[in-house]
Amino acid sequence: MKQKTLLLLSLFFLFAVVSCGSTKPTVTDSQTTNNTKTITNTVHDTVFKTETDSSAYKALLEFRNGKVVIKTVTQSDPGRKLKSPKVQIDNDNQLTVDCEARAEELLASWKATHVEDIHFSTNTITKYINRLTFWQQFQIYGFQILSGLILLLVIGLLIKSRIT
Repeated sequence: MKQKTLLLLSLFFLFAVVSCGSTKPTVTDSQTTNNTKTITNTVHDTVFKTETDSSAYKALLEFRNGKVVIKTVTQSDPGRKLKSPKVQIDNDNQLTVDCEARAEELLASWKATHVEDIHFSTNTITKYINRLTFWQQFQIYGFQILSGLILLLVIGLLIKSRIT
């Protein structure tokens, strides 16, 4: 009887060790990263307004030998940018006034650059669930039934040994 019990216990442990071996579920990670770089160039123009400027010249005129000549200059004022006028009277009694100013170039333009970086990142985690095969399920249920039978057998043996 002891040999049968020892045999049943050894089979019980053999099924317990062998029946539930399975592989671990595998986990895979996949990453997707999208980078978007937007560059915006803007050209700006501007106009500079210059203020008005003037110069003045006053003189007394007189006749000499039938011709008009400048007697005295009473006022000669230059402006901010304009020089004092040059006044001439030609032989034909023709008055010439020249007023010169420096050349002005007022143009300004600049370029503004705006850079915008947008980062999109997507992380995808895929988990594979380990499903038991028919043989593995059969071993689990068989182990449960065998454990119940062995438990009933041990209880029965204990009861029988106490009674006798």
